[in-house]
Amino acid sequence: MIGNHPQWRPVAQYVRRMVRILAAIYFVTLAGVFMLQDKLLYFPQRASIKEMLEPGLAAWPAAGEFRGLIAEPPATIAVRGTAIVFHGNAGLANHRRYYADVLTAQGLRVILAEYPGYGPRVGTPTEERLVVDAADSIALAQRTYGEPLLVIGESLGAGVAAAATVKLPNRSFGLMLITPWDTLGNVASHHYPWLPVRWIVGDAYNSVTNLLQFTQPLMVVIAERDSIVPAQFGIALYESGQGLRRLVTIKHAEHNDWADQVDAAWWHNALAFLLPPKQ
Repeated sequence: MIGNHPQWRPVAQYVRRMVRILAAIYFVTLAGVFMLQDKLLYFPQRASIKEMLEPGLAAWPAAGEFRGLIAEPPATIAVRGTAIVFHGNAGLANHRRYYADVLTAQGLRVILAEYPGYGPRVGTPTEERLVVDAADSIALAQRTYGEPLLVIGESLGAGVAAAATVKLPNRSFGLMLITPWDTLGNVASHHYPWLPVRWIVGDAYNSVTNLLQFTQPLMVVIAERDSIVPAQFGIALYESGQGLRRLVTIKHAEHNDWADQVDAAWWHNALAFLLPPKQ
């Protein structure tokens, strides 16, 4: 055999050495991804309550038990319901001021929920902590304001909102998931196809499973050119379920600029599907 011929032995030894080196690099990388996955998923920013408060945005439910920010519709507009928003993996609740501006004009009271470990809130972000906390915030909004209620989750917040429904005995709310995935493992595998990330991801955020029992109106909103959570994963989530569902594609939009592509009429149509008619 060629490998046993004296003149080929140095080549064979070199090949074996390179294979060992590449294998070592691969497993070190794999271990690094496993150990640092939380830092790759969560990007919490810290701020005091005072730094987060802005004109028209108050602490919710109060400064002493801060869970987020709240905005009320103008006095000239009758309140028709409440929306609670769960943001993506970076930034803070007040960075989503856009939701408050556009939805209060539609007659909705808007709560911009904040996560544990973000802003002034204590804790370290994990799927379990964020989901339990989100369920608590939704339940509090239900008890405080009654129906109708709309839950909105964007990107990571879509996974949080979908998972929170499993923990809620009262699921009587519309659900809008913006730039969502079906499972976090599928998105991770898309970005790291050379790693077995499905097997090492600790926070699964399996929205397909989490929404199996959800029967209220559900709108899945995807950005056509999304390079972070490609549209195929939102489509897969939409196609996995049954019940009253609608898939909406925002043309020419990327993951972080979709809001620039929609207007008040778009939101009016979305609310007409997700909420009961105005009385």
